[in-house]
Amino acid sequence: MDTATTIPATVDRSAIERLVYSFYDDVRADPLLGPTFEAVLADRWAAHLPRMVEFWSTMVLGTRSFSGNVFGKHMVLDGIAPKHFSHWLRLWFAKSDELFAPPVAHQLQFMALGIARNLYRGYFGEDGGFARIESELKHGHD
Repeated sequence: MDTATTIPATVDRSAIERLVYSFYDDVRADPLLGPTFEAVLADRWAAHLPRMVEFWSTMVLGTRSFSGNVFGKHMVLDGIAPKHFSHWLRLWFAKSDELFAPPVAHQLQFMALGIARNLYRGYFGEDGGFARIESELKHGHD
């Protein structure tokens, strides 16, 4: 496969949509994350995925098409553990590496790390554990 012609060098809305839908397919199939997400979203995936496209479009493209309290929505979820963060990030890294050229994938991964770090601090009050997760991901990604 000629990746130079199939992996976009830049990100546009359709690329974000492909990333979000494909990534959440992986999340739903994941033995740890799937049940966690399903318990919250159940029959609301059809509404949630377009919101995630808007969120990532806002983050990456600056569209400002997303409004909502991401932090507040996540802080009410029960049963979240550090392993959920490392799992989510590993899937995000793998999917972004699969779909994008390295400079774009790394930008998306950097953004995801920042979001995850803030949520991790919200859940656990510190980010020492997150630093270990981040280090593992970065070292396994060199």
